[in-house]
Parts: sequence; C-alpha cells; structure tokens
Amino acid sequence: MLSVTTLSSYLYCPRKLYLQKVLGIYEPIKEALVKGSIRHKVYENINLADEGLVKSIKKLVELEELKGIYHQKYREILLDVIKKNKDELKKFDLDVNDLFKNVWPLILAESETRASTIHNFVVKNNMFGDELWAKLTPKIESELRIESEALGLKGVIDQIEIYENGFVPIELKTGKSPNEGVWPGHRIQLVAYALLMEDKFKTDIKEGFVHYLDSKQRRHIAINPFMKIEIKELVEKVNGLLSCEEIPNFEKNNNKCVNCGIKEECYDEKGLKERLKKRKAPKS
Repeated sequence: MLSVTTLSSYLYCPRKLYLQKVLGIYEPIKEALVKGSIRHKVYENINLADEGLVKSIKKLVELEELKGIYHQKYREILLDVIKKNKDELKKFDLDVNDLFKNVWPLILAESETRASTIHNFVVKNNMFGDELWAKLTPKIESELRIESEALGLKGVIDQIEIYENGFVPIELKTGKSPNEGVWPGHRIQLVAYALLMEDKFKTDIKEGFVHYLDSKQRRHIAINPFMKIEIKELVEKVNGLLSCEEIPNFEKNNNKCVNCGIKEECYDEKGLKERLKKRKAPKS
C-alpha cells in the first residue's frame, strides 16, 4: 500500500523515489524538516485542545478577553512542543528561543482567528459550554490516519473541517507558496486524501484547501472527477516504478538536483548499478 506522500515524491522526481524506496538510499534529515515537523505538531496539539477551550466558555466575554485565553493556551502548547523536541533541535544547532520567535507570530495569528470565530458564534447563537461545542461548526480534527485497500493508499491528513453537511480536507504546508494556486505535489496530496475520505465516510468531497503557514495563504482547490482519475492512474504508475528493475532517467529540471540530499549517490552510476545488482542477486 502506497503512502500519499509517495505520489507527490514521484511527481517531483521518479529517479529519487526509486533510489529511496527500491535501493534504500535516504537523504539526511534537514533542518527545515525539523522546523516543519514542530509546527505541524503545534497545530495538531492546538486542535486537540480545541474542545476543552470551547467547553470552558461558560458566559459571554469580551473578544479581547477571549483572545487572551487563546493566546495563553497556544503559547503553552508551543513551548511544550519545543521543550519535547529540544534534543532534536540541538542536533542542528537550532536555538529554542529563535525558533519560538520564528513560529510564535503564526501561532498568535491562529489564536486570534479562532478566538474571533468562536466569539462571533457565541454572540450570534447565545450558546456556551457543552452546547456550544456540540453546535459549533466547523469542528477540526487533526492528524487523521486513513487507508483504503481498494485504492491501495494510506496517509495522515493534517486537518479535516467537519460541517453538518460534509467534510473538507486541509493540508498544512511550510515553505514558499506559489504566486497563485498550489504546488503540483500539494494538489496531488489533497486530492488523494479526498479520495481516501470518500472511501471512509461514504460521501463526496468536493473541495479542500492547502494552507501555506509561512505566507498565511489558504488556497482553495475544487475537486473534480478528472482529478480523482489522475490519482488512480498515478498509483498505477508508482507501483510500476517500484516494481521495475531499471533505474529511471535523471530529472529534466536540473534545479531540483541542486539541494537534493542524495545527488552524489544519484550521479554515481557505477555505485547504483552495484546496488541494483545486489538487489537482483538471489539470496542464499
């Protein structure tokens, strides 16, 4: 069963995917990946804390007071995640204070957005505590592990917004966002998750969003049947690649090679042939 991220990796560079998955050549963990995983964990914990925060609202309070409650809770979550990853940060000489200063503005903005959304809902509906949580829309579920034997896919969806009449998948991404729309690999991931959700929840998923955290851009994707066909065809192509006995050609876009963590191994044709030969050799 393929992971959804494998599909986007194939789009980016089939050769690199083959070297990783078939020949077992993996690049070292990068600093950016560590930072990104910490941000993802913070957002996951924010969503896990959502129910408790909402249920704690027992009366109408001023917006600024509610923002203060959310600020404090989100700050605690960020500090806790950084503390638990301190050893990993040391490996890359990452200063915890600098990381906090880098991530906190994003988390602060998220806290203000959520506090404002809750406040508006409370003012409009005059609901509090358990009733507020029960009626509040959308609710957000994070890090949902999902798989489908029929599709031959599995993955972990960053967020799902749950409405009375359906579900909306959300992908959280760090790094640069395109001038418009979303990066091709991110689109593939979102549509693949939509297919997995349709299989699990037995309902159509008509749209989703890619949320670029660094640029604070939330990009909409309308999901159509042609996209779903594309995913199924891509699954077949990736399975074909991973079962192939020949190493794919180099990626045509040389810019992708510049920062690749396995480019030295990739250019070593002799070494790759040796690895492939050992893989083909019968085990005694």
